[in-house]
Amino acid sequence: MISIKNSRELAGMRDACRISAMALQFAGESIRIGMTTGELDKMIRHFIEKQGATPSFLGYGGFPASACLSVNETVIHGIPGKRILHEGDIISVDVGAYYHGFHGDNAATFAVGTISDEAQKLLDATEESLYKGIEQAVVGNRVGDIGHAVQTYVEDRGYSVVRQYVGHGVGTNLHEDPSIPNFGTPGRGQRLLPGMTIAIEPMINCGTHEVEVMPDEWTVLTKDRKLSAHFEHTVAITPDGPVILTRP
Repeated sequence: MISIKNSRELAGMRDACRISAMALQFAGESIRIGMTTGELDKMIRHFIEKQGATPSFLGYGGFPASACLSVNETVIHGIPGKRILHEGDIISVDVGAYYHGFHGDNAATFAVGTISDEAQKLLDATEESLYKGIEQAVVGNRVGDIGHAVQTYVEDRGYSVVRQYVGHGVGTNLHEDPSIPNFGTPGRGQRLLPGMTIAIEPMINCGTHEVEVMPDEWTVLTKDRKLSAHFEHTVAITPDGPVILTRP
């Protein structure tokens, strides 16, 4: 069932999303060559808890960390641990905060030191595709309009869209209806209504769209082991247009 938020609930969403955005920004500023993903995760958890919030992902479905930290060929759900960040890596940080009954959810892919032109172009295209999708998140449009905008933007540039994992509604639960694919047909799917809050999150690959889940049942890799990037905002659908709740 799709949750439509009233003004009080939207205010609660703003608070949770503000902390989520701050945590993501903090993570990006904290990334250093030579640190482990486990060290970064501990820093993110401490930051969120210092704001009086709880990491949304910690224990969610059994996930063992506070943030999903996905390096290079890892698409999403990377489990933080002993992996060391090296010059030229890219790392996707997906983080959420639960605060006073509501969740915020956002993600970005960051450069570790100096990265290749190939990697930078992927990051730029993925981030821009997120905003192309957000432009379509207006009252009266449909979910397919968002996905189509993301898909056409990246495919025109030679990239592929992950199909098995999609965006989603977000609110009192981390994942709510409706699903928000990063591909689709204009004019198809759930109609967008005022008061909906959705996470739009393109996951874009340099090579094939196909992915592979590792034996830990969490970590998702590109099947051809080429680079992948991930950007995400939580967005409110309003009569005045889309409002990015996780803007820092």
